[in-house]
Amino acid sequence: MSPRPRARSTKRQFPRTARINQLLQEILAEELERIDDEPLAMVTITGVEAEPDLRNATVFFDDPAGGARDDEMLAALEDVRPRLQAAVNNQARLKRTPMLVFHPDAGVREGARIEEIIRDLDTERGAREEASDATGDRRDDDVDTDADPDGRGDGG
Repeated sequence: MSPRPRARSTKRQFPRTARINQLLQEILAEELERIDDEPLAMVTITGVEAEPDLRNATVFFDDPAGGARDDEMLAALEDVRPRLQAAVNNQARLKRTPMLVFHPDAGVREGARIEEIIRDLDTERGAREEASDATGDRRDDDVDTDADPDGRGDGG
């Protein structure tokens, strides 16, 4: 009798912690939608980073105010932390429920700041080009290079 073929181990696309991070982010976002709390109405969970031993998980968030209300958001999230941890405990089949720690997402804010700078530069450039066109000024690279360099018109 021939031996049974071994069951193939399924290679997953993401490591375990990445899958857990994604799961926690989804659970927390859904639970925040259910909470009827004014300060938390527009909070977005942008990411979660759980430690491999699942003792702690850092939850990154952002809100439309862009940092102006960080202290208020942190206090509101700390108030609902037990409810969020209970949701994680009930919905995720994990060995332990990580302690949730909240931090504003600096990456989102830096990206928004960079986009604002680029928009301002584009606006400035457009205004300069319009002003240049209105006054008839020509930039050096617009000058005809075939013109007579000494200006005598004799070709030589």
